[in-house]
Amino acid sequence: MIAQKKIQMVDLKGQYEKIKHEVDSGIQEVINTTAFINGPAVKTFQANLEHYLNVKHVIPCANGTDALQIAMMALDLKPGDEVITASFTYVATAEVIGLLGLTPVLVDVYPDTFDIDVEAIAKAITPKTRAIVPVHLFGQCANMERIMELATKHHLHVIEDVAQAIGADYTFTNGKTAKAGTIGTIGCTSFFPSKNLGCYGDGGAIYTNNDELAQKLRMIAHHGQSVQYVHDVLGVNSRLDTIQAVVLNAKLKHLDAYAVARNQAASYYDKAFANHPKLIIPTRVTHSNHVFHQYTLQLKNIDRGQLREQLAERGIPAMIYYPIPLHEQKAYQSERYKNGDFPVTEKLCACVLSLPMHTELDEDTLQYITTTLLELIK
Repeated sequence: MIAQKKIQMVDLKGQYEKIKHEVDSGIQEVINTTAFINGPAVKTFQANLEHYLNVKHVIPCANGTDALQIAMMALDLKPGDEVITASFTYVATAEVIGLLGLTPVLVDVYPDTFDIDVEAIAKAITPKTRAIVPVHLFGQCANMERIMELATKHHLHVIEDVAQAIGADYTFTNGKTAKAGTIGTIGCTSFFPSKNLGCYGDGGAIYTNNDELAQKLRMIAHHGQSVQYVHDVLGVNSRLDTIQAVVLNAKLKHLDAYAVARNQAASYYDKAFANHPKLIIPTRVTHSNHVFHQYTLQLKNIDRGQLREQLAERGIPAMIYYPIPLHEQKAYQSERYKNGDFPVTEKLCACVLSLPMHTELDEDTLQYITTTLLELIK
């Protein structure tokens, strides 16, 4: 059986067709006015995202990695300071820690939710610890209430990596809610095209409710300038261009609907794969909804490489996020870690498989994907 149409991990073209007029006219307006850098659409997007997130300050920037770097620079972290994050994540999270001469301290994650293990964070805190970077992996929030309790107790900053969970809602034990990225000291996100809110190039943003910190973040993102040609701090050149802001403005108003579509696809997958002896479906946490940046299965007693090849032969893409733990990457190997120190992360890296997940998945495509996978693992 062969797919009737090409199946994408992320169908950006189908999504674009639904907002084509607004995107095209907005981009043409940028070209007509030649306001390519810091044009009106950037300021509009900033205000719209602040309103959506219910956060005081959004600082647009060039990409999600820059967002993390600028956040750490603004917090005055110094070489040798320790920053705790998960070993099961994309490299950018640890990359900026190393680039700034800080010490990445990696910890394990929970086996069912993929979120950073709070008990592991607590054990990793030392007198040199200055910050925690929880990653809201695959689309749902880490346990921010417990992380913030640890941070308060030990006087630590919390930088939320929201690249995969923009739009997710966190629910505290008292019933209050907050958007992912607005709970810690700073939130950082990416607008890479495949993200839930993605532009048509690179883009990112930083969030905070702290007025003084927001001012410093803006300065650092703009060469450390307080006013033109006056440089008060060491900065970088990191900005969201106007054309990308046009795309993001068009998509932002649909972000919640996109999450609904992703959840519908996830529910279809869940129903098809539930209780299968060789598959573990994603667990939902109680403190956060899920916006499903990825739909990630855990495979049991299945040759993952062979399964990917067989799916590909039938027109179904599948990805491995992530095949190598950070602590086993050559760039981050350290005498403090050895194989076996992160049993959950190491197991996940060996068994996870992510299926197509996007806003344009229809029932016929989902049926084809699930039926084909189940036939292959009988």
